[in-house]
Amino acid sequence: MTNDEMRDRMMDFAVRVLRMAESLPRTVSGQTIARQVARSGTSVAANYRSALRGKSRPDFIHKIAISLEEADETGFWIDLAERARLVRREKVTPLRQETDELVRILSATRTTARRNT
Repeated sequence: MTNDEMRDRMMDFAVRVLRMAESLPRTVSGQTIARQVARSGTSVAANYRSALRGKSRPDFIHKIAISLEEADETGFWIDLAERARLVRREKVTPLRQETDELVRILSATRTTARRNT
C-alpha cells in the first residue's frame, strides 16, 4: 500500500469514526464518548499525515507512535460505547476491525522505522 493510499485509508477511518460519534445518544455518557472517540479517531489520520511530512527519521517515528496510541485509544472508546450499550455490536464490528488493522499496521511501521534507523 502506498503512502497516499494509506493516508486515504486513515482519512476514511476518521470519517467513519465521526459518523459513529454522531450516532451516539445525546446523553452525558453518549456525548462524553462521542467527543473522545471523535478526537482520537481524527487524530490517527492527522498524525499519520504529519509523520509523512516528518523532518527526520526520529520525527517520523515519534509521529507514527502518536498515531498508534490514538488508534489504540479509539479502540478503547469503541469498546466502551459497546459495553455501555450505546451502540450495537453489529454496527461497530467493522469499525473495530479497521481499528485493529490500523493498530497492527502502525505498530509494524514503527518497528520497521526503528530497525532501519
